[in-house]
Amino acid sequence: MAKKIGIGSIVKNVAGGFVSKTISRLMGSGISANSRIVNARAKWSGRHDKKDWRVRLQIPNDSPVADVFWPQTGRMNEVLEPLKEAKGFHFPLTPTFVIQHSASYNAMEQTHSNYPHFSYQNSNVDTMSIIGEFPVQNQQDARYQVAVVHFLRSVTKMFFGADDDYGLKGSPPPILHLSGYGDHMFNKVPVIIQQMSVENRQGVDFISTKQSSVYAKDMPPSQLDNDPNQTWAPTISNITVMVQPIYSRDTVKNFSLTKFVRGELNGKGSNEIGMI
Repeated sequence: MAKKIGIGSIVKNVAGGFVSKTISRLMGSGISANSRIVNARAKWSGRHDKKDWRVRLQIPNDSPVADVFWPQTGRMNEVLEPLKEAKGFHFPLTPTFVIQHSASYNAMEQTHSNYPHFSYQNSNVDTMSIIGEFPVQNQQDARYQVAVVHFLRSVTKMFFGADDDYGLKGSPPPILHLSGYGDHMFNKVPVIIQQMSVENRQGVDFISTKQSSVYAKDMPPSQLDNDPNQTWAPTISNITVMVQPIYSRDTVKNFSLTKFVRGELNGKGSNEIGMI
């Protein structure tokens, strides 16, 4: 005889499975199983109980370029002020990350042979693509998005012309550090930005803000409309960055595959850089 199952039992089982999966995802994100879900808040600042694993691009602390972007004395750089604390930016949402490593071999054609022989030439870490969405929900988010776009436009240019204040005239675009996804993925990997692009989609609303250190949070629109320094940021945009890992001759000379295999070249030391 078939056993009858009430609709209440079905709903209970389905709901129970859904809640179980939801709790598993929250625990994987760093929220304790004992936490009250109703108290969780969405924010860009990351988790406080664990290391921040978000993808980010930063100017190294010991770089002479840092003082150009965020002067220690004198006039404050209001455009990049939202990025001052981190000396760079992070992607607020998990981006699409395309990584490619390659090993090149030369084919040695042999007479009267069915198969060629191959000789190893070199290995490469190819250009990596980072594609991420930037949502903007308020004036503070808009200020951050504007700063990120201006930062990326700045780090793809060389010091030229009237750049005499810091003695950097003729210097190429700065080298950045790429970090993200934990210690054995990307940790202070030196990269150069070869290309950046911003996609502002059709039919997307814009939020007005001002790049000023004295801006008022959630400033009334009427006051912003009269501000000559206002900027508009799209509520959603795609930012794509093409980065190329770059290492000095001394770093390459001291490379050890044995240490690399053991994960010892991941930039954990205070003065080290990550090799990938």
